[in-house]
Amino acid sequence: MRRVLRKAQAARFLARLGVRRGAAFRLRVAMPPGGGAGASTAARVALARAAGRRGAARVAAACLFSEGACDPLMRAAPERALWASRQARVLAVTPALPAMEIVGGFYGLPTRTNPRDALFADIADLAAQWPQACATAAAVARLASVSAARTLALRGPAHDPTAALAARLGALGWAIAHTGSARALIFAPGGAAATVEDALRAAGFAQVIRFRIGGRA
Repeated sequence: MRRVLRKAQAARFLARLGVRRGAAFRLRVAMPPGGGAGASTAARVALARAAGRRGAARVAAACLFSEGACDPLMRAAPERALWASRQARVLAVTPALPAMEIVGGFYGLPTRTNPRDALFADIADLAAQWPQACATAAAVARLASVSAARTLALRGPAHDPTAALAARLGALGWAIAHTGSARALIFAPGGAAATVEDALRAAGFAQVIRFRIGGRA
């Protein structure tokens, strides 16, 4: 297990939410801080909920104060938020995701998010296409792949294997964290062979996981 939140950070975060000193909490995460999978925000949201603070707007403001940038994990449906991470606000609510199967993990070294980092690709055109793309897994995967390719072209690393793995393993597309080492292959439900995890591990991926998202609950 890795430390994702120092005691002093936790104390300042809780104070921002009006929680008195003296409360004791223990958090454990099974993914690397700096992986780009939302561990830092998830830890703060869990801490807020353990302390009885659940208002999404208030928790988002406290996360922004503490981190300088945050994910929309305090919201009921975070996957449907077009989210301004440096402002902790929703720009638009998007349609529900189609059903997809994800196989992914972490490739390379973790990179903590720097709130002052502005070296990101322009994806305004992809955001405009996103609502219509949510109709099918293939369309979502296509936009995710374009976004990921732009990020790699701008930020690296060079020779990232994710796109080639997606093509070789029959994925609909692929995705990466804008910052951090998280990588994912996107499949239609049931479309990922049982050997995909082994292929990712052989390529250097760590903490490989398979899960499903989207579709009807």
